[in-house]
Amino acid sequence: MTQEEPGFIRLPNMSRNAVPVRVGVLLPFSNGSAATRALAASMLKAAELAIFDANNPNILLITADEGSTPETAASGARALLAQGAEIIVGPLFSASVVAVAPITRDRGVPLIAFSSDRKVAGNGVYLLSFQPENEVKRIVSYAASQGHVRFAALVPRNAYGDHVLQAFRDDVAAAGAQVADVERYDPATGNVTEPARAIAQANPDTVLVAQGGSLLKQMAPTLTYDGIDSSKIKLLGTGVWDDASIQREPVLEGGWFPAPMPDNDNAFNAKYRAAYGANAPQLATLSYDAISLAALLASGEPYHRFTPAALADPNGFAGVNGIFRFNPDGTSERGLAVLSVEPGGFVVVSPAPTTFQPQGS
Repeated sequence: MTQEEPGFIRLPNMSRNAVPVRVGVLLPFSNGSAATRALAASMLKAAELAIFDANNPNILLITADEGSTPETAASGARALLAQGAEIIVGPLFSASVVAVAPITRDRGVPLIAFSSDRKVAGNGVYLLSFQPENEVKRIVSYAASQGHVRFAALVPRNAYGDHVLQAFRDDVAAAGAQVADVERYDPATGNVTEPARAIAQANPDTVLVAQGGSLLKQMAPTLTYDGIDSSKIKLLGTGVWDDASIQREPVLEGGWFPAPMPDNDNAFNAKYRAAYGANAPQLATLSYDAISLAALLASGEPYHRFTPAALADPNGFAGVNGIFRFNPDGTSERGLAVLSVEPGGFVVVSPAPTTFQPQGS
């Protein structure tokens, strides 16, 4: 896409001498799941909030429906391109990204998608999502910096666990430490008796438990019963530990996990509540950041604003949840803190970085 075409959308009050910054938003507004539809609506509201905050009347938000199938997502992407979208924010699901990417790639239009599946990134697809690989790297590198050398992991037997496990092996090796043991469990049952015993026998000094929510709280007492003594073995978590209810679990006390700085999103959440009278889901921050990034780069030359060099700026960008940047392969990196689980609340033991520049530079 290199020039204006007759079908490109333009609002009546826009100057005929300026080329609008047309930003497409592709989200599952008509998805079969009510929860997904509600999430899509919230993400669109956050996108509109970002447009308001950008205060640039030349930015035009265009929406299309990702729906429930890759075919619907592809159709939505074609509609956005026909209306002149220079960049598309979305879709949400990895199968949709796979269907949409060849269409946007053919027109030279970048896609800032929200899937956490790194396999769909690259060649014009940038993933602005909460990726478990970032979390594992942060927590493993921090634990190693604190003297831990024998790492074990208790990982669910599902797609999330696959991502965590690959990152865990890579990051432990990169830290110069040793993988003492890895055990997997069925998240449908949460039965970790045998896996926990096997880990205890491997004599690790840290155990990564890649589970959150009610299942983590159900599993926690079992860990101690089966030999994982949290007073001697440091428990580590992923971002799914960022849940205030786990503070009441004695076994998890003192455990470390990666997360954004606790109060980073306070201003966004307050602004969202004031505008819409409801609390924003966590993923709404992603659409806000994606639109804010588009607005930041909007001053460039029309049809050349959103180049790979601009999007993959190694200095990164400031987002609601802290700094982030896109890697050349389309994945993203985040500046995360390390928090400790304490009865009175989470305590920051290692603050999130505020720059991607090496320390001392």
